[in-house]
Formats: sequence, C-alpha cells, structure tokens
Amino acid sequence: MKIVIVGGGQVGGTLAENLASEANDITVIDPQGDRLRELQDRLDIRTVNGFGSHPDVLVAAGIEDADMLVAVTNSDELNMMACQVAHSLFRTPKKIARVRSGSYTNSAYSEKLFNDTNVPVDVLITPEQVVTEYICRLIEHPGTLQVLNFADGAVQLVAVRAVKGGPMVGHQLKDIREQIPDVDARAAAIWRQDGPIVPEADTVIEEGDEVFFVAAQADSRKVMKQLQRNEKPYQRIIIAGGGNIGYRLAKTLENDYNVKVIEYSAQRGEYLAEHLDKTVVLQGQAANRELLLEENIDKTDVFLAVTNDDEVNIMASLLAKRLGARKVMTLITNPVYADLMQGSEIDIAISPQQATTSSLLSHVRRGDTLKVHSLRRGAAEALEIVAHGDRKNSKVVGRVIEDIKLPPGTTIGALVRDGKVIITHHDTLIESDDHAIVFMIDKQHTRAVEKLFQVGFTFF
Repeated sequence: MKIVIVGGGQVGGTLAENLASEANDITVIDPQGDRLRELQDRLDIRTVNGFGSHPDVLVAAGIEDADMLVAVTNSDELNMMACQVAHSLFRTPKKIARVRSGSYTNSAYSEKLFNDTNVPVDVLITPEQVVTEYICRLIEHPGTLQVLNFADGAVQLVAVRAVKGGPMVGHQLKDIREQIPDVDARAAAIWRQDGPIVPEADTVIEEGDEVFFVAAQADSRKVMKQLQRNEKPYQRIIIAGGGNIGYRLAKTLENDYNVKVIEYSAQRGEYLAEHLDKTVVLQGQAANRELLLEENIDKTDVFLAVTNDDEVNIMASLLAKRLGARKVMTLITNPVYADLMQGSEIDIAISPQQATTSSLLSHVRRGDTLKVHSLRRGAAEALEIVAHGDRKNSKVVGRVIEDIKLPPGTTIGALVRDGKVIITHHDTLIESDDHAIVFMIDKQHTRAVEKLFQVGFTFF
C-alpha cells in the first residue's frame, strides 16, 4: 500500500516503523527536519519537510496516487484539514485522523461533523480514549499485564506473570487442562527473561514467565488463577494527573471504585471537582510523600500515574510502591524509559503510542484483518483475521491447523464461528468466514500471515 503519514512524532514514527517493515510505500510529512532525518536514518521511508495540510506538500509526498492518508500530528485542526485537502483535491480513498478534543469527538457532534459532506475523516483515533479503555481492562482483571479483546469481546488474549506459589508454576502446560477440565484455553506464547518461547504441551512454566493465553472471555479468569495467586478485586484507586486521561479514567471508574485524583494545577482541579460526581480531587504534587501518606497509600490497590511528564510519573510511582501501594501502573511515553521500568517496582508500564498504534494498524492492514494489537513494545503482534474461500482457492480454509504452513513462532489460538469460541488444537478444521485469532512472536511475519489468508486463484 502507498501511505502518507502526516506527523513524524512518536505515534507517526512508531506507525511508520511498523508499516515500513512490511514492504509498504511510506512517506512521512513533518515541519521539523531533524525529526525527519532521525526517521530516515533508521527506516526505509521517504520524508517531506512541511505542513501536511498544504496541497503542494501533499503532492510532493505522493498523495495523488496514495491509498491512504494518516494524520497524527498533535494538532486536531491540522489533522482534520489534511484529510479535507486530501479528499477535496485528490480523492484519497481512506483518511484517518488523530483527534483528541472531546468537543470534536462528542457523539452528539461527531456523526454530523465527520462525513464526506462536511469533514471527510473515515476513521477517528482518540489516543486518550484508547489508553483509558486499555487501563480499565487491566483494572477489571486484577493481576494481568495485558488484556486484549477480539471478536467483539468474545475472545480474550491475556498476559499474566507466573508468580511464586502459583498452582501451575513448575508444572507442564498440559496440566492446566487436568486442573480445570471444564475450561478450554491455549498458551499462545511465553516470554522468559525477555526471550520468546513457542509453548508445547510439555513446556514447564517457570516463576517469572510472562504467559500469553487465549480463552473465551468467560473462562479467562479461571486460567489466570492457575498461573498466579488469586488476586482480590481492586477497590481503592489513586490517579496521579487530572489531564485528559486522568479525567476520563476517573469518570469511567468512579461508580464502581473508590477513586481519588491528585492534580497539581488548582484551576484544573476545580474543573475536575465540578465535572466528576464521586471522585475526591486533591490539589498537590503526585510525588509528595506526606500527601500520599495522608491519603493512605499503603491501603491503595492501584496507583495510576498518568501525568504528561514521564519523570513525574516514574518518580511518583516508585514512591507510591515503596510506601505500600499494591499495584502501580505508569504511563511512560519514552520507550527507553518504558523498557527500563517494566518489571521493576513499577508493575505495568503503559505506552500510549503502542496502544494508539494498535488502533491505527487495525484500519491500515490489508484485506479482512479486523483487529491488530501490537505487543511486547511492538516486537510481537496479535491479529483477528477472517478466513474466506474454500479448499481450492484458500491456503487455510478446509484445512486442519497442523497442515497449515504458518511462519515460525506463529500460532492460531482460537476461532470464532457463528458467535461460538473454538480454542484450536492440531486437528481443528478452519471453515470459511471463521474469525481466526493469530499470535506472532515476531511481527516481521505479519505480511506472510495476511497473504496466507488471502483468497487466490484455484490451487492445483
């Protein structure tokens, strides 16, 4: 595909990196030349210096025959204008825009505003909402490192860390079936000391393993209990940072949990107090030891650091953990910091650009790829992809799993057929219109998997 990306920041750069590795024709537009040089030094892409809303800049980027425009600058207005120009002058087939302001994305206005007649944006991406939903799933599933939904939530891919004292630590994977015979689940991958392992039935789970398993949503909690001690549901939550993400989190969680928000700005604190119903709003610094002690940090189930400053988030999280917070989740934009802190005293390092990129990839992939989740800082990937055709024109339909030539480290963990979840085994037969949940420990194989599922000419 020929794709023009407007904005070479962290989201645009991460997206370009993901797409350039799959033989796409990528051009990135940005007014900052040093940012473009950094991207061009490490990626096989074209770059154009300028503003992506200017027609001449778009022409220089090749918009006239582009398949897609993705506008992900920090300016909502520039993103929307880039889509408008691409539509009005060049009839670009698909236009995706990152739009952050709730004034634009409010459902009362967005349906009337974003259409071919008015502002021609085909897909809206709201990073704050994506991150909020991601964090809320983690809170709903205590003890998880990642929870991803497929097939409208029917299937879940859940990552958990096997802890000392967990029922399955020291046992083979096949023993899970004996422990919970009424539940069908499959381990898609295991990360051990930062290296991936393709799980087999006789693979022994070790303490510290990060296990990705696929199960029907109704069964995922039962499998989790086999890998770690039974985690009590969360009740008390402290959110450090009352910006867009902090506010959305508090609004979403306040009816089901005891929520407090620490906000440094008195003016923003007043806004939060006016617009939140049950949340307690505190004015102060998130890394203030006395404030955390006063608010009973040692009795807090989850401390969420979501300010717009990585250093503040990290320091506040480390302090909260040492003062007794049960779980600490930290928003970290800088990928170097995120890699350093994941698995330390910080329980979960959340990358906003990875969450946003996953949303974008779902709309950028070829064919019938309905859902894409980037995992392990972009090294791995999980797809929901629809199988079409028959045994004559498809390499997967009408075949059992063991006969499909999957790339190395790739597993088909589950199928969804007519709303029913089928956890796959070596003899599971794939039928037309099945939704396959595919896990790859190396995302370099994404294109090969998509080609595998494409309907071709009759095979002989």
